[in-house]
Amino acid sequence: MKTITRLNIAEMLYQEVGLSRKESGEILDLFLTEIVEELSKGRSVKLSSFGTFALRDKKSRVGRNPKTGAEAEITPRRVISFKPSQFLRNAVNGIAGGRAKKSK
Repeated sequence: MKTITRLNIAEMLYQEVGLSRKESGEILDLFLTEIVEELSKGRSVKLSSFGTFALRDKKSRVGRNPKTGAEAEITPRRVISFKPSQFLRNAVNGIAGGRAKKSK
């Protein structure tokens, strides 16, 4: 399984759109920066046909060190969650338009 990187995405933009490599990287950086800024302002980011990035606040709780069994307080924090769209879930599961793909 291959991991796709920022550089891979910028290269795909370069090849598909026909912009320079520098412009492709700058567009990708602008896109990612906008997502980060919106999340840092406490707003959700919804990308149609892809999914939604949302913030959740977690309360403090008592946790355990699995190695020693010692209890420790886990401080409250804000986490980012991602909920994929139905379209993305179907695509990952090989379902087109709500129907399973026919095998050849």
